Amino acid sequence: MGQVNNTHFPHIGVAKGFKQILETLGDGVEVDAVPTFTQDQRFNLNWAPLFDEVDEARAQGQTIRPEIIGPLTYLWLGQAEGEGFDKLDLLDRLLPVYGEILGRLAGKGVEWLQIDEPILTLDLPQDWKNAFERAYHALQYSPLKKLLAVSCGGLGLGSNLGLAVCLPVQGLHVDVLSAPEQMPLVLDRLPIYKVLSLGVAGELGASGVNAEAALELVKEAQLRFADNLWVSDSISSQATAAA
Repeated sequence: MGQVNNTHFPHIGVAKGFKQILETLGDGVEVDAVPTFTQDQRFNLNWAPLFDEVDEARAQGQTIRPEIIGPLTYLWLGQAEGEGFDKLDLLDRLLPVYGEILGRLAGKGVEWLQIDEPILTLDLPQDWKNAFERAYHALQYSPLKKLLAVSCGGLGLGSNLGLAVCLPVQGLHVDVLSAPEQMPLVLDRLPIYKVLSLGVAGELGASGVNAEAALELVKEAQLRFADNLWVSDSISSQATAAA
């Protein structure tokens, strides 16, 4: 087995509040912890801390992968204020802001961007699934390489697996331990020209998957994806030692 690629570069970007929401998505969220949307909602770019952190990291010579919440997850988590409108209708107003974010990051020399869309682990209505295709086809023309992150707690991709692997992004991140029974399907259906990023969520013993089984999944992924495999440090150290 060859050396697996490690994601040593730091992640920056996602606000702490939203990060906590993403981690607890499967358990529900507090209403006052998410944004509210109105029918005439307008969106403006106000992520100065993200760009400042990118500038600071690059000034220190670091290779970074900024991390942002995806447009569909952002809308899903938000609360519609008032009646008579669907917050999904706001997507077309939101996407230009995301396009601006991607453009500014590319202008700062960022190569890879991680976009967190954990709602892909939920049983989504068909109109939201269709919206994923529309949104990511609109964003695909950015010069940035995009890593779609779909992991969330102990949930797997389920019926959204086909959608996730076919979206026009350059890579997919999943947690080995979230839904190990689904990993063979991920390995089989994700095109090998894309990056597969494997992470480890939680403790090996508590997840029901032991270290040896997780390592076997990594080995199988390495055989298929070769240099297009990224593995988190907690598994890669074992995988490298077994090479």
